Amino acid sequence: MKKSLFWLLLGMLFFWGISAQAARIVVLYPAASSVLRALGVSEKEVVGATRHDSTWPRAVKVGSHLRPNFELIRALRPDLVIVGSRRAFPDQAARRLGVPVFRYDPRTLSGLLEEILALGRVLHKEDQARDLVSELRERLRRLKPIYPPVTVIYEVSAFPLRVAGSRSIVSDLLRVAGGRNLIRIPKKHVLISPEEVLALSPEVYIYQVGPMNRNPLPPKKRPYFRGLRSRVLRVRELRFARPGLNIFEAAERLNAYFYTLRYHPEALTAPGDSLQ
Repeated sequence: MKKSLFWLLLGMLFFWGISAQAARIVVLYPAASSVLRALGVSEKEVVGATRHDSTWPRAVKVGSHLRPNFELIRALRPDLVIVGSRRAFPDQAARRLGVPVFRYDPRTLSGLLEEILALGRVLHKEDQARDLVSELRERLRRLKPIYPPVTVIYEVSAFPLRVAGSRSIVSDLLRVAGGRNLIRIPKKHVLISPEEVLALSPEVYIYQVGPMNRNPLPPKKRPYFRGLRSRVLRVRELRFARPGLNIFEAAERLNAYFYTLRYHPEALTAPGDSLQ
């Protein structure tokens, strides 16, 4: 109990320190960049970013979110470093960095809204954060209810065959949009066999295209999926599987697709669909 209290107090002190002077920011998790932009963070404030983050063209490139250059980050003298999950950026790495760290790792859309409010407090942009969250909640409120939910499997990578588990933000995205992830294993990504996919028989098989699934063969052209009876939907990974503001547009697009499939299936004539 005493140890837990110690870390709680230390965390509070960290955030008080951040709030007092967050003017030089390093972003090690690109998904957070769209939120920072929407909160009004300027390019002058973001002094470092990963090489895959195009949001801040003037920022010094400090490696990738999995392999950041610690010496370069320290040389930038940041007041705040925004990182992702503990798996991508362990606590020991945060201690090694020696500067205040904000961990941005939402697993649900409601969790993402909470992260926005927390960033607003840290960056002295509470009003902007509240306005943004209010706008995003209104967009979610306008989504059409779908019953029963459309059953879905979401492919993360084709080789090896890996799908989104229940701890992935994708699973919550599907739920909010009117779908149901058939994979209930409490992991972010789950290895699965084609036979298991065929046995689950989802109404929609979604496969993403992007850094984790480069140039995949369309599922129904794969020999092991010849018996797949699902509708197939192709989506862009960077828009559908990253916990930034993109996820709210993804929810709107999926909701429209699921609604059409459930209530007006005759309007979906193509054997394979795409949401870009």
